Order: sequence, then C-alpha cells, then structure tokens
Amino acid sequence: MIKYLMAASLLLAGCSSEKQTISAPSPDLPHKPATAAPLSLYTFDCGSIEISDLDAFSSTGDYAGQIDKFTNTCYLIRHPQGDLLWDLGLPHSLAGAGPQSQDIFTISLERTLTEQLADIGLSAQDIEFISLSHSHFDHSGQAALFPDSQWLVNKDEFDYMFSTDANKTQNVAFTDLNKSIHSGNHDVFGDGSVMILELPGHTPGHSALQVNLVESGPILLTGDLYHRSESRELKRVPRFNSNEAQTRESMEVFEALARDSGARVIIQHEPADVVTLPKSPAFLR
Repeated sequence: MIKYLMAASLLLAGCSSEKQTISAPSPDLPHKPATAAPLSLYTFDCGSIEISDLDAFSSTGDYAGQIDKFTNTCYLIRHPQGDLLWDLGLPHSLAGAGPQSQDIFTISLERTLTEQLADIGLSAQDIEFISLSHSHFDHSGQAALFPDSQWLVNKDEFDYMFSTDANKTQNVAFTDLNKSIHSGNHDVFGDGSVMILELPGHTPGHSALQVNLVESGPILLTGDLYHRSESRELKRVPRFNSNEAQTRESMEVFEALARDSGARVIIQHEPADVVTLPKSPAFLR
C-alpha cells in the first residue's frame, strides 16, 4: 500500500505506440445547458482522506495546525451516446484494507468503482469514456480497472503525467489506454450537455466538469479547484499547486460561469456538498 501513499508525498512536492488524437479546442465558454439530452448523474464513494495538518492547503498559512476529513468522490454520467466516469478515486487495491497513513494523509477505501457499478447493473466494459479532473493519486487510482475505456485527457495534463520518471511510475496504468487528447474546453458528446472545462493551476491541465441536467439544471463538479467550502469563500490556494497565479485566474473563470449559468456547485472533497447528492443507485436527472 505504501507505494500509493508515496504519491501523497509527490503531491506535496509539487505534486505509447497508440495513435493519439487531438481534438480541436472548444469555445472559451461552454454551451448553454442542453434541454434535449436525457442525462443522469450518479455519485460514487471513492474513499476518504483524513488530513492531520491542513497547512499545505493554503499558501497564506492560515490553515496551519487544523485537521479535516475529505470525502473522495467519483461520478458516472450516463448519456445516450455513452457512459463517462469522471475521476477514478483512490487505488482499488486499498479496498477493504483499512486506513493507511503517511505524512499528513490517512486514506481508506471501502469498495471499488467496479463493485459500485455492479450495483446498478454495469461492468467496466460498459464504460465508454473515463476522464480525470487531474492526475493526483486520489483521483486516478482505479484506471487499471477500465482497460477498454477511452481516456479523454487534456494535453497539458497528459504531458505533465509523463514529464518525469516519478510521474511515469505513478501513471503507468494509463500508458496503454486508448487516448483522446484535447486542448481547451471539450464537449464530450457534441451537444453541450457534458463539458470538460480547462481550469489549470492545481496541475497544468486541471479541469472541472459541467453537466447540464434536464430536470436538476446545470451541475459544476470542481475537481480540486477547491478542496473545502472555506477554500472557495476565501480563495485559498494549496502550497503544492503547480501555479498559484494560474489557479486564481481559473477561480475567476469558474465563478463567472457558476454565476452566469446558475449552476449548482459541488466541491468534490467537501462532505457538506456531497451529502446533498443522492447516493447510488439513486441519481440526478
């Protein structure tokens, strides 16, 4: 288990033969919410993360000595043209092994994504697409369970994932996946209903996800643009982000979009946000 926890140290430090395709950039802002696509959004429990000292999560120093417990979530977006898994959680080998600790992190995982998919009658082979908000260990840990899915990846994040020997080792499960590499915002199904939003700074190719549900309205999944509600309110930037100035620019873009679209914002590590979502097998439509 320790090899996975060592990725936490990499996070604090700064964190193929296949043909690769590069999609044309989408417009700077996503489409307006789609009204015709019968989308559904499932929330999966992808682990928990206890932090013994939050100092690393604010460059201003005001979190020093504080503790917190993050939820870790993954999402299934079902669309007539295919299924997309957004974020892949903690490593699947942790499932049922109990809490594992290193540095400031204690992590645990009860059930794998494939086990939770089985609860709603799906298998890994049914998932057409996977995509990450970013490649940190708590968002990328179960890629090996989806060898047949197409990986939708931001070009800057892809380059970052394989830029050093340490990164290559951490991301080895992604090496042989079928890849579709995009730049800028990416319209997953071509109808504006599911948009991958390029919001760099946490990592070079960090992204958020907008899902324009017909009944529930637009949902914005933040990735790790924010880790806590207070981080959003105070615009706190983790010390380990790749670029603080870029992060702050992304925050401005995100907040303008949230305001203009009236979207419901879900901070993926914030228990107070996640608890408002239905637990699988229930879902939003």
